[in-house]
Amino acid sequence: MKINKFFVLFLIIINFLLLIKNISGQDTFSITAVDPITGQVGSAGASCISGCIILSDVHPGVGVIHTQAYYNATNQNYARTLMNMGLSPQQIIDSLIAHDAQGNPTIRQYGIVDLINGGRTAAYTGVNCQNYKNHIIGPTYTIQGNILLGQKVLDSMQARFLNTQGTLADKLMAALQGAKMIGADTRCTQYNKSSISAFIRVAKPNDPPNSYYLNLNVNNTPTNKDPIDSLQVLYNLWLLTGIKNIEGEIPTKISLDQNYPNPFNTSTRIRFSIDGNYLVSVKIFDILGKEVFTLFNDNLSAGNYELGWNADYVPSGIYYLRFQAGSFIETKRMVVLK
Repeated sequence: MKINKFFVLFLIIINFLLLIKNISGQDTFSITAVDPITGQVGSAGASCISGCIILSDVHPGVGVIHTQAYYNATNQNYARTLMNMGLSPQQIIDSLIAHDAQGNPTIRQYGIVDLINGGRTAAYTGVNCQNYKNHIIGPTYTIQGNILLGQKVLDSMQARFLNTQGTLADKLMAALQGAKMIGADTRCTQYNKSSISAFIRVAKPNDPPNSYYLNLNVNNTPTNKDPIDSLQVLYNLWLLTGIKNIEGEIPTKISLDQNYPNPFNTSTRIRFSIDGNYLVSVKIFDILGKEVFTLFNDNLSAGNYELGWNADYVPSGIYYLRFQAGSFIETKRMVVLK
């Protein structure tokens, strides 16, 4: 009888430990990225647990940190402190490995990117993260995951990110769509979907902390729904409504006669207003980030202004209008149709 009680107690303890493991794992696939042209930083990911957004730490105007695989809040707070001190992504990861809060960095996974010198990136996958595990490092992005269906999840995310034309937000959303395959997180194979929760975040340089230009989260989904599809619905709504989730007063603003998607032509006027004296620049970039024209670059006093751009000499395609007044930066996508 005593043996039976001991055996039952043993089973209870084992089940409890497994439960804790599943709750705290934060095993996921995710991407961190920056856009050196616009100064935007972004983050997206999904997992077969609820609330995977907890792994995302976005620093407007600076960079992004992802801490996943046995997520530990102390490690994340430590990484945040190091980024605020100006350490590079690789230095942050090296220090995280050396000072892991529980002395076991081999079960962690990190992806970190910042805006310095056009983008610096670093990633780490501990040898004791659960298979399949790996990461990809690009010049302005990192992609990482564990308990994956295989390398194809990460490769598909990278291909979608690199081959999608548009804003950083567009590219991040496309990267997540690249991972929307049954069992991308293998624990979700039984549910016939990729994951349970998903998120996307993009911050502009002047966004207040924790109040980003784009901040969408699907915390949990019913068994028959994929959270990446649910997130795409929210994203499409965000594109149509222009809701940007920014709080607080913004000192300058810019608006186009035609909202996205906007056929831009010689009749489209660019209007903006400023509330004080600023050095103002208005520049046009092509899809590759090459500056093709400077519309204005001079000091202006408070008032309303209007500019025009003759797009006759450039081919049809996607361009970016970058407006800067002092430290405030606003970037809008334009579609030139001929």
